[in-house]
Amino acid sequence: MTGGQFDQIIQSAATQFPAADAAPADTVAKASGGMKALENMSFDEFIDRAVSGLIDFAIHLAIAILVFYVGKFIIKRIYKIVESIFIRRQLDRSLSTFILSLINILLYFILVVTVIGILGIETSSFLAIFASAGVAIGLALSGTLQNFAGGVLILLLKPYKIGDYIEAQGFAGTVKEIQIFSTIINTPDNKQIIIPNGPLSTSSINNYSKEDYRRVDWTVSIAYGDDVAMAKEAILDMLRDDPRVVKKYVEDDRIERRMPVEHSVTAEATEMGEPSLQTQSELPWWRRAFISKKRAVTISQKIEERHAMAKAMLAKADRSPFVALNTLNSSSIDLVVRAWTPASTYWELYFEMNERFYKELPEKGLHFPFPQMDVHIQK
Repeated sequence: MTGGQFDQIIQSAATQFPAADAAPADTVAKASGGMKALENMSFDEFIDRAVSGLIDFAIHLAIAILVFYVGKFIIKRIYKIVESIFIRRQLDRSLSTFILSLINILLYFILVVTVIGILGIETSSFLAIFASAGVAIGLALSGTLQNFAGGVLILLLKPYKIGDYIEAQGFAGTVKEIQIFSTIINTPDNKQIIIPNGPLSTSSINNYSKEDYRRVDWTVSIAYGDDVAMAKEAILDMLRDDPRVVKKYVEDDRIERRMPVEHSVTAEATEMGEPSLQTQSELPWWRRAFISKKRAVTISQKIEERHAMAKAMLAKADRSPFVALNTLNSSSIDLVVRAWTPASTYWELYFEMNERFYKELPEKGLHFPFPQMDVHIQK
């Protein structure tokens, strides 16, 4: 069949099917042009073009294989570097495992797309498919992704840790496990509560274990007619005699109990410009790179120093036992009682002092009132 006969067949087919659009006709025309070129091409030229095409494909294939193995080596190095950083920072195991897996998948995806592009395959369709799949998965798992983001924030910022007693979302208990999507707590009566991390990361959390000292409050009621000064002195004597109660300053009490003392800022370190809260060897690399040997005061260090000074001022606040008349009720005089104690002895002190108030205050001539009503009868 000659080229003219093939053109006649194409034209007759286009006449018989007028409803066909222009795009297939163009495709057929291009195919016919290619066939014409092949018909006009000699056997030697065909062999030369085939050989040159194979050589070009072999070169691209070799480059793609080289890029793949080099990229694989780089990905392994990045994985090990990130893993070592997580180990040094003592990042949570579940969070570090997830982030490392995510980094590994993303890097290998970029590497595969790059290799496919080197081979000459169009990658825009792959990217479009993965983008649409990502949008669909994101819409389907919007709540789960919110909990995941909350879990990442909790594991990074650490508002609480395993073993802390917290109160959040209407539940209170000891944190048993912090997972990527939820936090598991055990209530005092040993019920297990699973709270999603999404609401936890955006709501208020009361962490009772964050501070090592807490204030204990009581309300002691005495009858009208009792000596208020005597009641105050009796209660203060009970609190002062108890070794668990802070006598005046929390910092002094911490030293007496040999508890860990927070490092304070010294005037010499501030004047000399040296890091007062950390030595230069303990500082991260990004801070060591910008710290001079003679003048080492930076903005972040000044902020840390101010925070340390504020903590020192709070530690030196007067935490002596306190008793005062609070309310004149209808049947009683209510005294407010406050004392500071280590968090580990909070409930022990609270319950034992309640018992001592009940036993020892009547021995001082004080009375606990009962609800009463005076009735006046008119004749």
